[in-house]
Amino acid sequence: MKSTAPPSTLPAQKTAAAPRAPRSDGAEARQRLLYTALRLFAQKGFAKTSTREIVREAGVNISAISYYFGDKAGLYAATFSEPMGGNAGDFVALYAAPGLSLEESLRIFFAKMVEPFDQGEVVRQCIHLHMREMLEPTSLWAKELERDIKDPHRAIAAMLCRHLGVARADDDIHRLTFAITGLAMQLFVSQDVIEAIRPALLRTPRAVDTWARRLAGYAVALVETEARRRAAEPVPPARAQVRRPPSRSGRKTA
Repeated sequence: MKSTAPPSTLPAQKTAAAPRAPRSDGAEARQRLLYTALRLFAQKGFAKTSTREIVREAGVNISAISYYFGDKAGLYAATFSEPMGGNAGDFVALYAAPGLSLEESLRIFFAKMVEPFDQGEVVRQCIHLHMREMLEPTSLWAKELERDIKDPHRAIAAMLCRHLGVARADDDIHRLTFAITGLAMQLFVSQDVIEAIRPALLRTPRAVDTWARRLAGYAVALVETEARRRAAEPVPPARAQVRRPPSRSGRKTA
């Protein structure tokens, strides 16, 4: 528990005890522990944040880490998923349902993406934590990339293929997917800039909800533009079979 090595350097044979659900009288202590760890990990990173510092500032016993999260690595992993809305797989299932219209899917996607802004300072700490993880990656980064970045990207690309009548995602489908997800990510990256220029745009839950609706509308426009481009693009003619002249031996070349 006292190790300050990143999760990637922890002994492979050591398996932490499964974290337990909070007791009825300990939910507040667990939450305080989680958000204190988020703040400290965002400020200092995994290696430079000690478990004793976390529990001291959270005002809990050091055994609370093992009780609720298994170990320090488990607590670190929890700070990535819980404050931002939980499991990415559950999120994907919401907006990737086949029966939804394009606009319905995109509204669900953006509503969930901007939802963390209702938490104020917490979302800023989450962004700092994710940026730090990209700059100082632990073993969690590979899991984060696969579960929380690649899987949602694939789901949106598949959704766009359905609505555009494309059998398989090509380069332009992937470009469109990056453009759509980039609309939401720009809010996170530019949060401080928005606060400096137009703070009212993120100040209230109503303002955050407006972002979700507007971004969904912008994304629909992007998809419609791509649909028009594909419809106007001429279908390349079938390649004619080229007949080569016979060789000197009198045989036709392949």
